[in-house]
Amino acid sequence: MDAERAWSYAMQLKMEANTEPRKRFHLLSRLRKAVKYAEELERLCDSDRVDAKTKLEAQAYMAYLNGMLQFENQHWEDAMKAFNKCKTIYEKLASAFTDEQAVLYNQRVDEISPNIRYCAYNIGDKTAMNELMQMRLRTGGTEGLMAEKLEALISQTRAKQAATMSEVEWRGRTVPVKIDKVRIFLLGLADTEAAIAQAEDEETKERLFETVLSECRDAIQGVREELKSEQRQRDVLLDGETGKVSNIQFLHSYLSHIKLSTAIRRNESMASALQKALLRQPQAEEDGKRSPRPQDLIRLYDIILQNLAELTQLPGLEDDQSFQKEIALKTLVYKAYRCFFIAQSYVLVKKWSEALVLYDRVLKYAKEVRNKAGDGKKSLKDLPDVQDLIMQVNAEKYSMHAAAILDSSEVPEDISPLQVKESKPLSDRLDNFFLDPSLVTKHASLVRFPPDFQPIPCKPLFFDLALNHVALPSLEDKLEQKSKSGLTGYIKGIFGFRS
Repeated sequence: MDAERAWSYAMQLKMEANTEPRKRFHLLSRLRKAVKYAEELERLCDSDRVDAKTKLEAQAYMAYLNGMLQFENQHWEDAMKAFNKCKTIYEKLASAFTDEQAVLYNQRVDEISPNIRYCAYNIGDKTAMNELMQMRLRTGGTEGLMAEKLEALISQTRAKQAATMSEVEWRGRTVPVKIDKVRIFLLGLADTEAAIAQAEDEETKERLFETVLSECRDAIQGVREELKSEQRQRDVLLDGETGKVSNIQFLHSYLSHIKLSTAIRRNESMASALQKALLRQPQAEEDGKRSPRPQDLIRLYDIILQNLAELTQLPGLEDDQSFQKEIALKTLVYKAYRCFFIAQSYVLVKKWSEALVLYDRVLKYAKEVRNKAGDGKKSLKDLPDVQDLIMQVNAEKYSMHAAAILDSSEVPEDISPLQVKESKPLSDRLDNFFLDPSLVTKHASLVRFPPDFQPIPCKPLFFDLALNHVALPSLEDKLEQKSKSGLTGYIKGIFGFRS
């Protein structure tokens, strides 16, 4: 218990020493205390009353704590000897007992192996780094102390290698690398790419892709800070005539290219997994999970096309014709696949004409890719096969034609008149009987209201056509008498004398 208490306190101090370096002295003191208690335990176990298994476990425990002390003191050869002794004892114990007990001993061996390889690397074994990467790959997507230890050891190894790295060459231009974060990231990039190629399951690939993207973002952030300080002193363009960008700006473009290319590969890997899941759709539905749809793939290809558009706008690559042609060719390939899955989504909703037009567009994109590729087959080696897409589209077109014909010739089955839902009101179907539950609700359709307009006869119009043919009597004599009456007639009218 004393040894475990001292060791656990030392591990706590090791975490705190990352921000407070002075605690490292206390860490070493606690480890020495743990080794002292482990030596005393080994002496106590060296007795006839203790069985052989306990003696070996005490020796392995002592060797492990001594190896940890030498490891922290950076005495690599002594640490490696102690760890090897501990590993040998645990391997012997694992082979001597049942499988259930062997699991615990093998787990201890797996925990010690990364430390041994790291010690070997510091002694001068150049293959140790590759073995550390293989160990990380075998851990898969697991988390915990083992994965954290491997990541820490790999980071320390890369930091040592980064001291010798001074420049990087890309697109025919050599750029000096002075930022430590960028050096460490570029050194580990090749190892991580190899691990991605060897990964067997999608979870491990996804985790490794996320690791690359996270490290790349940190490296880009460091370059941006350097770029800001440079832009305060001078313009980004070093040569106004040629338009050549500065080294730090070109390094930023290189890292951005790595980030966008990795994102494209990750989305392409996810799209490939979704395409396989689409073929296993019935099984997925039985498991109760949401089955993948073509819309999911459309979204992934949209993101890929967006990343390709960003690649064409990187500073320093606008005039690189071979690079621009390569990106244009990749854009056509991913456009073809995106268009294909849009057509698939239209087929699911039985929009045959829209799907047919989109299938023709896919063939158009695929033919453009084959025509533009020409001798540049290298640019297509990492892309999905266009020829397979053409064959798949032709097959889907025939299948879609058959489905459209069957859909148009479908005849509805005979339905019982008692189950027919009629939209006519009751007053218009009194001679036809069937069950209509809506008649007993508040919204029963009894009559049409308001009623429909019906034609009725108009009111007759009479025209007096005879008036034009009537000869009216002359009234001229009446008009003359009235004009001759004058003043005399007026006076007679006053006094009441009328003729």
